[in-house]
Amino acid sequence: MTESPSTPHTARRPLVVGIAGGTGSGKTTLCTRLVEALPGLNVCAMHMDAYFLRVRPRMRAPITGIEYEDHNHPTSFDLDRLVSDLDARICNPEAQVIIVEGLLTLHWAPLRERLDLGIFLDTPADERIVRRLRRNMAKGLEFDSIAAFYLDSVRYRHEEFVEPSRWHADLVLNGGCPSERALAVVADWIVRRMEG
Repeated sequence: MTESPSTPHTARRPLVVGIAGGTGSGKTTLCTRLVEALPGLNVCAMHMDAYFLRVRPRMRAPITGIEYEDHNHPTSFDLDRLVSDLDARICNPEAQVIIVEGLLTLHWAPLRERLDLGIFLDTPADERIVRRLRRNMAKGLEFDSIAAFYLDSVRYRHEEFVEPSRWHADLVLNGGCPSERALAVVADWIVRRMEG
């Protein structure tokens, strides 16, 4: 949880913002920058990656036939617990703004219905794979295994679940070249809604 300790807690219903997009699209970065752009508000960030199930479903790659643990399917996440935790934060507000970020933030209707603003980050696939490679290789994973998993699994789930969810977004932002102006527009909208 990220909060501004100097801001008093409020009993007013928090404003809920959802950020979705493919792997490496910049979801976590936008979430962090948005928190920083709202210094006068008490902000809580919820990350869908924290709700991965311990035992995840398996998938067989359509082309190679290799079987993988599926990290990008709705059944890979405990979405019920995510919504339950979100409801708890809404009903017992310690924050004025809640940001929920993750691959499927705009895919699942029960989560989508709780959002006041849905954002989708549109980032070209080649840029996303380069970011994913850089990030995962920094964690010690090998190029070949990262590339194989992306080509065999991630890109298919992206087309199946993530990309179609963009149609539920209120706002689509360029994740390939983040704009300070776009960040300012979102932050200003949040501030105005909180003041209204």
